[in-house]
Amino acid sequence: MTTVLAAGDRFILPQLFSDELHAALGPDIQVRTLELPWPDVPFGPVANVNEASGDEQLIIDALSGCEALVTQLAPITETILAANPQLKFIGVSRGGPTNIDLAACERHGVTVCNVPGRNGPATAEMSLGLLLSVLRRIPATQRTLENGVWEGSFYRADQVGFEIDGATIGLIGAGAVGSRLATALHAMGATVLVYDPYLPEHALQGIVERVSSTAELLDRSKIVSIHARLTEQTANVINAESLKLMPHGSYLVNAARGGLVDYDAVAEALRNGQLAGAAFDVFPTEPVDFSHPIFDAAREGFNIVMTPHIAGASTQTAQRAARGTALELARFLAGESLLAPLTGSAKARA
Repeated sequence: MTTVLAAGDRFILPQLFSDELHAALGPDIQVRTLELPWPDVPFGPVANVNEASGDEQLIIDALSGCEALVTQLAPITETILAANPQLKFIGVSRGGPTNIDLAACERHGVTVCNVPGRNGPATAEMSLGLLLSVLRRIPATQRTLENGVWEGSFYRADQVGFEIDGATIGLIGAGAVGSRLATALHAMGATVLVYDPYLPEHALQGIVERVSSTAELLDRSKIVSIHARLTEQTANVINAESLKLMPHGSYLVNAARGGLVDYDAVAEALRNGQLAGAAFDVFPTEPVDFSHPIFDAAREGFNIVMTPHIAGASTQTAQRAARGTALELARFLAGESLLAPLTGSAKARA
């Protein structure tokens, strides 16, 4: 019988992992559970991994005797692996497993897989919500009513909102999130441009127009939404110079990663009118530095919509994440190829 540690947290609950494991594998597994304190306690670095919850000794002790681990945020380091040589499988229920030392897992012969796209629908919907909120100034108009004011000036020509229908909207990245958003925007009447060098040739045909560079996309788009992974090549893809390429009075949305955008440059672009509005779910540092100029601009009344990195926070995201790791473990134990392997041959142990 395989013993599995379900190291959940307060978003993907340990019991949810356990339920999905038993649904996928039946009675032939023993599941231990551990609850990590995220999001009530922010994640952070642990040894050489990032965005982790818990500490090395906690995980070492919890993994004792376990052949498999399913988790979202438990740190996995060289020290933890050395203390648990019986561990052979790790299912990470997220897209970017920065809490796992993949090189160390390779050295120790541990198969690791993840669940890419688990939050695609939730993040795409949130991106659309942010876009509508900043275009139609929904939070700002609500605040006037909360303050007991019936504000008629929102019908002034210089205050009215901007429609998606008929707009040219550029998406930087068209993976699990961007492709869903593109489909929705197309259905709402937008002309959708996409820059994504990894997008298959015929993907989204009839829905988007592919462009050859971010410069072309920015030059032609009144609204830009970012859905790329953060890499050395994409860091600060939106910066002071690239913002100048956009039409005056444009809009920017980022629900991907804070490092994709130079937020100092965005604050300046809002002040000088280059941007008419911006909406963010992610920030350069999290938890945020409230002294950053972007928050000064918000307090000064510029059209900024902000949420605290919750785009992927849905009931269904948690369910997909837990189910995805459970099904991958079932494949591993059956000797089948995994859908999203990150290390090894993705085959079951002998």
